[in-house]
Amino acid sequence: MKNPFRKLGVFFGEVVGELRKATWPTPKECRHYVAVVLIGMALLGSYVAMVDFSLIQVVDLFSNWVRGALG
Repeated sequence: MKNPFRKLGVFFGEVVGELRKATWPTPKECRHYVAVVLIGMALLGSYVAMVDFSLIQVVDLFSNWVRGALG
């Protein structure tokens, strides 16, 4: 019977080897990337909020129009 832990050890050894080959960002680059992500999230969140508010207003307008036409 084969030892399953041997395969697990080989796997983690390969993972560590690949991670050592990777190019890691400097702290300054990390701060820059975080700033870009936060600004992007703020812009996207603002856009989604604006579209959501607009769609709510359109649905409310049509609802009032239908209610007025029916009764």
